[in-house]
Order: sequence, then structure tokens, then C-alpha cells
Amino acid sequence: MRYFDDIVVGTRVEGSSTYTLSADEIKAFAGQWDPMPFHVDEAAAAASPLGVLFASSIHTVAIGVRLSHDMAQEPMAVVAGLGWDSVRFHCPVCAGDTLRVAAEIVDKRVSRRKPDRGVCTTQIELYNQRDELAVSYKVASLVLKQPG
Repeated sequence: MRYFDDIVVGTRVEGSSTYTLSADEIKAFAGQWDPMPFHVDEAAAAASPLGVLFASSIHTVAIGVRLSHDMAQEPMAVVAGLGWDSVRFHCPVCAGDTLRVAAEIVDKRVSRRKPDRGVCTTQIELYNQRDELAVSYKVASLVLKQPG
């Protein structure tokens, strides 16, 4: 288990897992959670400025969360997530795109109210098969300090 004390700002990890989106998955997810025409209908997407079916932004973030959990690293002693900041969508994610994730610890501080834990901020980046940055966001997590 990695505790707050073990975490080093600047540590970057590249995930080895990938995820490929299909048109059916994009339409199914968007149909339930973000039913914009260009996410659920290929004809409407073809008439949009992008001209192609593309995934909902929240769908791409969900894939980033999943891939970050699949990273081969020792688990962190996370108590809870505290928030997300600087969420940016750099390029569309389309059917057939294959995504991978990278994560970097960009900040850490001791909790002001609970000295037995700290706050770590991780920059998450999701890349497509062309190594284009598709999505980035920062996640703040409450992490336990080493016991004793």
C-alpha cells in the first residue's frame, strides 16, 4: 500500500491497458447519459461540424477513470476523492479510437484538518492511438499517512 508519505510529486506512470470504442457503445452510453444527436445518430453526426460519430465527454472521462484503475502499480491508501479540476477535451474521441492513460502526481499537501492524512493531486491524461492528447483532468484525493 502506498501512503501519503510514499508519494513523490513528479512521479509519472504510463498505463499498459488500452480501450477501443465502438459506434454501438458510443450510441448506447450517450443514449442513456448524454443523448445529443451527434452521439446517438450516425446521420446526425455526419451532418455535424465534425462529420463523424464521437463519444460523449463524460464517456471519455469514464474510460480514463477505468484505465487509471487498471494501471499496474501498488494501490494508494485513498480515503476519498475530493474533486476534479481543469477538465479539458483536446480532441474528439470517435468510434474505432483506442485510448490509453498516463498519470502524474502534480501536488501534495498535508490536510489542514486531519494531520493523519494528506491531499494528493494527480494529472490524468488520455491519449488516442495517434498519441494525441484527447482528455486531461486533475483529481484531488484524500490519502492516509503511514500508520504509526
